[in-house]
Amino acid sequence: MVAIIDPTPELDELIDPQAEFELLGSGFTFTEGPAWNNAGGYLEFSDIPGDARWRWSRAKGMELVMRPNFKGNGMVFEPDGSLLICEQVTSTLIRVKPNGDRQVAAYHYQGKYLNSPNDVITRSDGSIYFTDPNYGRWPAAVGVGRECDLDFQGVYRVPPGGGDCELVVAKDEFEQPNGLCFSPDERLLYINDRQDVKVFDVAADGSLGPARVVCTNMGSQGGPASGNPDGMKCDERGNVWCTARHGIWVLDPGGKLLGIIRTPEVAGNLVWGGPDLRSLFVPTTTTVHVIETKVAAAPLPCH
Repeated sequence: MVAIIDPTPELDELIDPQAEFELLGSGFTFTEGPAWNNAGGYLEFSDIPGDARWRWSRAKGMELVMRPNFKGNGMVFEPDGSLLICEQVTSTLIRVKPNGDRQVAAYHYQGKYLNSPNDVITRSDGSIYFTDPNYGRWPAAVGVGRECDLDFQGVYRVPPGGGDCELVVAKDEFEQPNGLCFSPDERLLYINDRQDVKVFDVAADGSLGPARVVCTNMGSQGGPASGNPDGMKCDERGNVWCTARHGIWVLDPGGKLLGIIRTPEVAGNLVWGGPDLRSLFVPTTTTVHVIETKVAAAPLPCH
């Protein structure tokens, strides 16, 4: 039975209190960036310090896809099966085509190299949004220590068909922007930071309105309950599921906390998959788990 902190009756409609995490794999160093390939029926994820990309399916279990992986982090599949990957080592958002060809989707802003793209999502118009904190430039296992060209940590949009990055938030909006996700109708964009989740109205041209804080004080306070706001996804009803302190915080569209699902280890990200998109895959530090939910993922362009 899953452990839930301060559950509300609304949460019972989203996940069975008797649900349990199923262990899919272990022995990793820090798992992140889960992406579900609906056509192929498989999950891909990153082991950042292990510098590897892995694939899991019911039919074949765990398979090593790529090593080295330039310490890839967040990933998402595009409608044609291409995989977008945030690379910590190269400070680049890259695209791996289904035939294996590698393309650069974004690497600079106004002539300066990006910090280290962290997480990425797509919109139904073909545009790409990604966060760019500087974690991959720290002298740590998740990247390569080096100076930043940019003096801020931004959030960017790549227009449909490609082109120069567009900064979609003020330069001082975030300390370290991280996870991001669209509401089911793509009219809202949620982005988190070290303590908060903010929401922005999305205009028809893809630009963002002013920020509103929907939840705060979500970050680590030390000890076994460590973890800051990180990976984040919306379900089909518009609820926000965000990995943070203690596990997975489930918020209603207005930011009300419906409960916190404790995870077996610190969770860095999550994604729905499976035949009905109700299997929630959760990379949890050295392991990868899945748990079934009553609610499905918000539709993505690749679904």
